[in-house]
Amino acid sequence: MKKTFVLVVLFIFPLVAYLFFASGVNNFGRLPILTENIDDISSIDPSKTLDGKITILGFLGNQLENQKTIALNLNQKIYKPFFEFTDFQFMMLVPKGMEDEAEELKYELSQLEDISRWNFVFADDLQIQQLFSSLRTDLSLGSNMGSPYVFIIDKDRNLRGRDDDEDEGVKYGFKATSVAELNNKMEDDVKIILAEYRLALKKNNASRSK
Repeated sequence: MKKTFVLVVLFIFPLVAYLFFASGVNNFGRLPILTENIDDISSIDPSKTLDGKITILGFLGNQLENQKTIALNLNQKIYKPFFEFTDFQFMMLVPKGMEDEAEELKYELSQLEDISRWNFVFADDLQIQQLFSSLRTDLSLGSNMGSPYVFIIDKDRNLRGRDDDEDEGVKYGFKATSVAELNNKMEDDVKIILAEYRLALKKNNASRSK
């Protein structure tokens, strides 16, 4: 009995404690809705939609060469771990006239990963500003129609984020230039919303089987 107790104390308890703290307190609840019913991307490109998808929404602006760090960070830290989830997608707004530069960026990304869930939508400045404004955040677009922040949009076109972030209070978006923020906050929040939908799907399937 003494040996068993010692083993539990030395190995099992620290492991349980680690898993608890590593997963984060925020993992035990729903990811808060900060803005409801944002504009759909279909108003810009009818072939694409935010409806029915968990979307990482970004605004890359008209200086794509300078935004490669953002794209590569997102690809490695957020897209790669989650892109195989059926209803998960990236949606990046880019000003019209940047199609060739976007193709170069897509090619570079394709050398690292299957980019079938990376979407680039080309729009004029007014369309980009209107979509960004519909998020109703405390952030703003740069003069290049770009932002270092990306946003988590749920299947009902609601902006999800944090309403009690330890650093910002209300956290609308995640700074993609910061690997630490992607690792320590955004990845955790994407896990939460994916788990939320997985749980809802299991409940629906269980109800139908009764």
